[in-house]
Amino acid sequence: GAEPAAGFAKVTHRVPMLSLSNAFSDEDVADFLSGIRRFLRLDGAEPVDIVAEAKIDGLSMSLLYEKGRLATGATRGDGTVGEDVTANVRTIRNLPERLSGSAPDLIEVRGEVFMRNTDFSALNKRLAAEDKKTFMNPRNAAAGSLRQKDAAITADRPLRFLAYAWGDTTEPLGETQWQARQTLKDWGFEVNEPAALCHGIEEILAFHDRLMGQRAELPHDIDGIVYKVDRLDWQARLGFVSRAPRWAIAHKFPAEQAETILRKITIQVGRTGALTPVANLEPITVGGVVVSRATLHNKDEIERKDVREGDHVIIQRAGDVIPQVVSVVEGKRPKGSKPFAFPETCPCPLRTPVIQEDGGVVARCSGELACPHQQLRRLFHFVSRDAFDIEGLGGKHVEDFWTEGLIVGPVDIFRLRDHAAALKGREGWGEQSVDNLLNAIEERRRIPLDRFIYALGIRQVGQSTARLLARTYGSLAAWHQAMGDAAKEREANPEARKAQEVGEAYADLCNVEGIGMSVADDIAAFFGEEHNRKVTEELEAALTVEALEAAATDSPIAGKTVVFTGTLESISRSEAKAQAESLGAKVAGSVSKKTDYLVVGADAGSKARKAAELGVTTLTEAEWLALAADKHG
Repeated sequence: GAEPAAGFAKVTHRVPMLSLSNAFSDEDVADFLSGIRRFLRLDGAEPVDIVAEAKIDGLSMSLLYEKGRLATGATRGDGTVGEDVTANVRTIRNLPERLSGSAPDLIEVRGEVFMRNTDFSALNKRLAAEDKKTFMNPRNAAAGSLRQKDAAITADRPLRFLAYAWGDTTEPLGETQWQARQTLKDWGFEVNEPAALCHGIEEILAFHDRLMGQRAELPHDIDGIVYKVDRLDWQARLGFVSRAPRWAIAHKFPAEQAETILRKITIQVGRTGALTPVANLEPITVGGVVVSRATLHNKDEIERKDVREGDHVIIQRAGDVIPQVVSVVEGKRPKGSKPFAFPETCPCPLRTPVIQEDGGVVARCSGELACPHQQLRRLFHFVSRDAFDIEGLGGKHVEDFWTEGLIVGPVDIFRLRDHAAALKGREGWGEQSVDNLLNAIEERRRIPLDRFIYALGIRQVGQSTARLLARTYGSLAAWHQAMGDAAKEREANPEARKAQEVGEAYADLCNVEGIGMSVADDIAAFFGEEHNRKVTEELEAALTVEALEAAATDSPIAGKTVVFTGTLESISRSEAKAQAESLGAKVAGSVSKKTDYLVVGADAGSKARKAAELGVTTLTEAEWLALAADKHG
């Protein structure tokens, strides 16, 4: 097929397109339901109806309709900004150009672009007959067909669209998710079938098992079931955590497995020095994807499973999860095979000793920042999808540029324009491809603070922790200063066991809800390294790092720091915290002189006493709810 094109215009979604949390077992589903009950403070008799729909394995899409007419079609992208593929979307045959009946003035309809299995087979047959490149699976075919510069190519591909959600809208689609499905159908959209309105976990799991049994007979690929709370008012109360809704979950089908031969075990060094053993395999197709490498996790896992080179092994791949070696086929082990000897030195040129931290299963290179493998992995992380996500700058290019000395540290990516002539002289690179790359890099000179923090690759700082830090400290300058202060305090008090004994900046960091001393120590260690401080300062000078947008609100609690203590009567603590954050407040775990409000429930303890000592304003539950309800200060 024709290669997918680069360089589509960007579209900012009016409401972000979030991802879903996953459930892999019946117990995970039960935990999801009990979590909803706890959050909403429901008694046992109150039913929680759930809409269950098949999870289509396709490409997420957002369609903006204005006055009932299709205005824009955009891919999910990073959830906030996608690509404008309007011309291509208009060629999808079952997608309404104009909504039937009475439609809102404005609505973002969300759904999946996919290809039916019979259509996929016919397309590949035709491409093969024309001596063109075929697709590995229907999902790749749908994605490649949609991202064409020439809409005529897309029009020639048998794409379909299923609607299952919405973003911004000027009118509600109903009072329940089930009613909203009908509204989408009335407007002319195909919706997800089969689907069910389930009343309790027994019905939910029965639907899951039934659909898993019918999976092979369905016209398109599915990789699980999505469960959504039916009542839309409850969805609004439940809100979101990090980048996923609390009111929905994807129950994934068991991972597909296959048998192959493990040719060699190699060691990969991660950005924080962790040594991960990797199984290099005889290539095999698992779940529609060719797999030639799989993770063996760590030294203990190799020993526990007794995995050896030359073994026949069972490989498993679930969704986007990295393929893994599940077990060894014992009866097929070659004669004379030997247990794998885990290296005692890093495979990097420095050959630094490997250390295994007390109580930990992770073996690490002791070379720290001097280890070239760690340097390269840090660069891979820096350009990864959830970090800077620079189009056209994948791992292979980063490694090539690093090997040739064009990139040493992250800031060198933003100096590649100085090497434009050298880039254009590279084999397989022309003026257009270099210009595309340099323009994509320029686009990323503006980046939100949470992505910037995540991109630095600090140990234990994932996306949600980066977001917490960005929300708490507001600007890069404030965060950078505070982390530098915390690092100095920790260096001066390495033996202190309590955050307050270390120092004010360190205690403030530990006071961020969800961050304890373990994470704070890793952040302090990062900023205690002069090299890391230099990298951060260089990036600060080269980029515009944008403060995380606070919730657009006139609430009197916007920007305030709030702590909750004791048992609340009318709402759960979790809902109260979520409500505070949605109104632009920062929620902390303990009281300090920077606390604006302490909300006191029943059986409040030491926090109330500390607030009185510090002169912090305390609020009853009723006073808090009144303040939260005041939308205009």
